[in-house]
Amino acid sequence: MRTGILHFFVAVFAFINTSAYSFSQENTPRTLRELGFPVGIFQPGKYNAITDVPGVSVGHVTCIEGKDIRTGLTAIVPHQGNIFKNKVPAAVYVGNGFGKLAGVTQIQELGNIETPIILTNTLSVAAGLDGLITYTLSQEGNEGVRSVNGVVGETNDGLLNNIRARFIRPEHVLEAIASASTGPVAQGNVGAGTGTVCFGWKGGIGTSSRILPESLGGWTVGVLVQSNYGGILEIDGVPVGKRLGQYEFKKNVESGSADGSCMMVIITDAPLDARNLERVAKRAVMGLAKTGGIASNGSGDYVIALSVAPGNLVRPGESLQNVTLLSNDRMSPLFEATIEATAEALWNSLFMAETLSGNGSTVKALPVPEVLKMLRKIR
Repeated sequence: MRTGILHFFVAVFAFINTSAYSFSQENTPRTLRELGFPVGIFQPGKYNAITDVPGVSVGHVTCIEGKDIRTGLTAIVPHQGNIFKNKVPAAVYVGNGFGKLAGVTQIQELGNIETPIILTNTLSVAAGLDGLITYTLSQEGNEGVRSVNGVVGETNDGLLNNIRARFIRPEHVLEAIASASTGPVAQGNVGAGTGTVCFGWKGGIGTSSRILPESLGGWTVGVLVQSNYGGILEIDGVPVGKRLGQYEFKKNVESGSADGSCMMVIITDAPLDARNLERVAKRAVMGLAKTGGIASNGSGDYVIALSVAPGNLVRPGESLQNVTLLSNDRMSPLFEATIEATAEALWNSLFMAETLSGNGSTVKALPVPEVLKMLRKIR
């Protein structure tokens, strides 16, 4: 009897929530593409997310407590196996190096990564590493591991978040990895994007993907970003920031500050080695430029690019690797796909973010209705 009553109230609660959702759908943040503005020439995947690349999963932990904790953590898991035992070809490109990307030198030296990628805030990189070490040592088959090169990126969310409190703990890393999903990816004020600011508006997590036509290889490129940078916002060629009167250096050259950071993660199933992955990573900065980002003096603008082509994973005990690599002449479509997906992911981080207050500050969301009017004038 009690079970029946419980089921009844659960059903009623679900109905109320669903009804409330349907009435508020118009005010629900939507991506640029969902609002009727597809950008670029290539089509996105099913989710228009980094998880359109087979096997890739993403998990968020969002930390909002009291009046001053507005932070979080995002985990990007490149494949569903033991990453330490099946390392992933990778490269890093630095647009501007004012940042704390952990694990970068080993990636540059060996051309691969051996852990999930963690994104968080500037003062929580150590906690991110601690969590990755615990995760890696706990994996079956890693009983003899004595060295782990964790990869942790960051941006500074100290305006909206009491960053000195160092709220993030290693347990948050384990939670984010455990909750990682291969389906749709939450965007905006979530995970590592909870407290970030972009072009003076609320930034956050953004993602997008592109699938090349079969005639160009049929490869998938997925991008996930943590936006926390400045400049003069442009959307699909429209000088939005200038027209809205909000941009760096507005009063005079000395008054503004475009400083911040942007983490960009690119994953593809195209069979690439570290050399061509670095070439892909460089193109992400072109996507950043399309949004009006300027990679300013105090900004940490980093790109991590990975290839999860199954036949090219670095397996234990192999003295020789027999890999298949895409030729240089076939790279240009991947470059275009990367530029498109990076720019759209960055724009999505703004469109999906909502006004947030914390730590004594309030950062407003992008004024989407005004922006849409500008975009419609050029269509």
